[in-house]
Amino acid sequence: MVLKTFGWSFAVTAGGLVAAFLFGGWTAFGIVAILSILEISLSFDNAVVNAGILKKMNAFWQKIFLTIGILIAVFGMRLVFPVVIVAVSAQMGPIEAVDLALSDKDRYQMLVTDAHPAIAAFGGMFLLMIFLDFIFEDREIKWLAWLERPLAKLGKIDMLSVCIALIILLVSAMTFAANAHQHGGTHVDKAETVMLSGIAGLITYMIVGGLSGFFEDKLEEEEEREHEEEEKAVRQGKPRLAVALAGKAAFFMFLYLEVLDASFSFDGVIGAFAITNDIVLMALGLGIGAMYVRSLTVYLVRQGTLDDYVYLEHGAHYAIGALALILLVTIQYEIHEIITGLIGVVLIGWSFWSSVRRNKRLAAAEGDAGQKTEVSSGV
Repeated sequence: MVLKTFGWSFAVTAGGLVAAFLFGGWTAFGIVAILSILEISLSFDNAVVNAGILKKMNAFWQKIFLTIGILIAVFGMRLVFPVVIVAVSAQMGPIEAVDLALSDKDRYQMLVTDAHPAIAAFGGMFLLMIFLDFIFEDREIKWLAWLERPLAKLGKIDMLSVCIALIILLVSAMTFAANAHQHGGTHVDKAETVMLSGIAGLITYMIVGGLSGFFEDKLEEEEEREHEEEEKAVRQGKPRLAVALAGKAAFFMFLYLEVLDASFSFDGVIGAFAITNDIVLMALGLGIGAMYVRSLTVYLVRQGTLDDYVYLEHGAHYAIGALALILLVTIQYEIHEIITGLIGVVLIGWSFWSSVRRNKRLAAAEGDAGQKTEVSSGV
């Protein structure tokens, strides 16, 4: 099971490390290995959230996610995205940007750093909306009940998550503008960039998430209708009817997954520049990490881990909220990637431990109930 799920990841790891060694010796080998670990640690929460969405898809769309989706994740976000950042921010063509990345690495890194506020605002707002919509929903299973109960009540207020997200964006932009003005005002325009990029992230979430939710509801209605027709056919002695596939629902969930993965990858791509500004090593390291995120997603779905450990999804969404705030803070202040990665790992580890404790309590309660039943039967 492990080899079947992680086989391609192991193969890509071996190939990537060999390529790194041939490209730049043991130094390049070590950099790629570090980048791979960085990407996995930063994106583990991504795998948990992906699994929660992927399990709703049928086998066909799961395969699409693991084929076309991995191409988008590895080549799109980890290889093309850094080049696009430079091309847009420096107003140059993509070929010229690639040439710059290979020939003038210091200037390439400087251009990416200049583009960071826009990236952080877009990704931060998208991830923040995911967290807010999760935390304001009244769920049957609550992890931190003392916090989630009152927030679920507040969530009944229409558009509350959008209002809070816009307030946080406004504060972020105003804080950044104030600090920039104090330093001579040379970067005041960045505040406008932060606002526009953040609003773009919010709009992207609302469009993709809204369409995904709409078609997911349609899918549930269709499945319920098909189930009723199937039961009716069985009662009448007719053959069972095949359940129709809801292609639009699966497509928009797939689109939502890809945008989500892109937002998660922002911190990995930006964090990679703290380790190296070599685009080849960056693509190899982050590509290997992205493969493991995909494999972890599949493993969680096939093993039913989210059903067994019910608080994992909560922990992942809290990690998303933390990452969103970190991205917004990094508009002005630098935060080390180790801190970013550890916050996600700690929150998910805590939720896993809480799930294990819950399962033990339920098992003990069932055991006590069974003993009482046996005693009463004996009497």
